[in-house]
Amino acid sequence: MSECVTRFALGLEYNGSDFSGWQRQGATAPVTIQKIVEEGLSKVAGESVLTVCAGRTDAGVHATQQVVHFDSFVDRGSKAWTVGVNSQLPSSIRILWVRQVAADFSARFSAVARRYVYVIRDCEMSSVFLNGTVTHIARKLKAEAMHEAAQVLVGEHDFSSFRAAGCQSNSPNRNVEKISVVRKSNYVVITVVANAFLQHMVRNIAGTLIAVGRGDYPSSWVKIVLEQRDRTKAGATSPPHGLYLTGVSYSPKYALPERPVAPPVLAGFV
Repeated sequence: MSECVTRFALGLEYNGSDFSGWQRQGATAPVTIQKIVEEGLSKVAGESVLTVCAGRTDAGVHATQQVVHFDSFVDRGSKAWTVGVNSQLPSSIRILWVRQVAADFSARFSAVARRYVYVIRDCEMSSVFLNGTVTHIARKLKAEAMHEAAQVLVGEHDFSSFRAAGCQSNSPNRNVEKISVVRKSNYVVITVVANAFLQHMVRNIAGTLIAVGRGDYPSSWVKIVLEQRDRTKAGATSPPHGLYLTGVSYSPKYALPERPVAPPVLAGFV
């Protein structure tokens, strides 16, 4: 075994439907994605491997481009870290790529932006084939009104109105670089890019924008909600299964793949 520790970054996709979120919760806790991935990496490495991710997704939330880093005393090679580890994982989790990175790289703290996509299918009947991968709403939403309302969220703000009660972040301030709401056939797609996110932030934003899309409130209501800094004034928390972590951005010096990966349900439109 080499005396030197090597740091690796890997890209990961998963369907979060059958897991209690990303974060490991202890030996007797429900199964999490982190636990399963670490077990697979440890088997291939022949040693205990611990991981750090870019975004700790909640139970039921998916990822098309999660980024994780881990340290190992051995380098099994790209094929072993991908194909080999994937053979140890359930079909709902897949490693897409692995890169050796500098020792100062952190999947969490080196990230400069994260991109989430929330997918809504707004038609009368739900689809059995999309169960668990989109949020169904049985009436047409006004996507243009939702987009207009969302623009007040761009920039650095106190997002207390969109923060889960149990959020442990030291500050409610976040910087939203971009937010858009577009219609793609029977789908309404909300995309949010920010430096970081509070717990349930995207799902709470989605629930608030859905209320606008239904016509329950005017577009100007979102600005009022933001300024009140009160979670009880915003819309309901949208279900987790419509949410995808689709990309994480880093400094070019790390040379990591950064192209956002669209959720498979939108493959025909993106």
